[in-house]
Amino acid sequence: MEQQKVLDIFTETGVMLKGHFLLTSGRHSDTYMQCAHLFKYPKYAEMLAQDLVDQFAGQAVDLVVGPAIGGIILSYEVSRLLGAENMFVERENGAMTLRRGFAIQPGQKVLIVEDVVTTGGSVVETMDVVRAAGGEIVGVGVIVDRSAGKVDFGVPLHSVISMEVKSYPADECPVCETGLPLVKPGSRKIK
Repeated sequence: MEQQKVLDIFTETGVMLKGHFLLTSGRHSDTYMQCAHLFKYPKYAEMLAQDLVDQFAGQAVDLVVGPAIGGIILSYEVSRLLGAENMFVERENGAMTLRRGFAIQPGQKVLIVEDVVTTGGSVVETMDVVRAAGGEIVGVGVIVDRSAGKVDFGVPLHSVISMEVKSYPADECPVCETGLPLVKPGSRKIK
């Protein structure tokens, strides 16, 4: 999919936000990708999920797994298009785990999907759960790769859009110096 078309969809749906944001990784940024807004529109969810499916064409996939919350809808949509099963991992006592009776069978070929990747922490945690259950990870698919391809999971990584969106350690954030309030729009550590 053309990068400009993806950016137009992000603008139309309110995905790309500007301000002062605390990312899941603990880093700060002046740009936040709120893909939850994208998933309000099934036609765009299907379109972007299809782009990921096309990038994994020819790859055998038995199961699609996404980390909660950002990967839940995407994992469903990708699995629907692939004709594969899907499930998600979620936090329990601070650690990603399979709950709700979900089980990965040893040897299942697993595609991991996530809405946005910056450092890849949630994806790595998801990979650990899949591997511990005996699943074979065939790749990682993301809507937005904020690292511009710098993140390495040791398996093929495909994204709908790859862009470098600067983020900073909290003690080096230039946006903090402006006095703009810090906002945490993500789902991790919600009480």
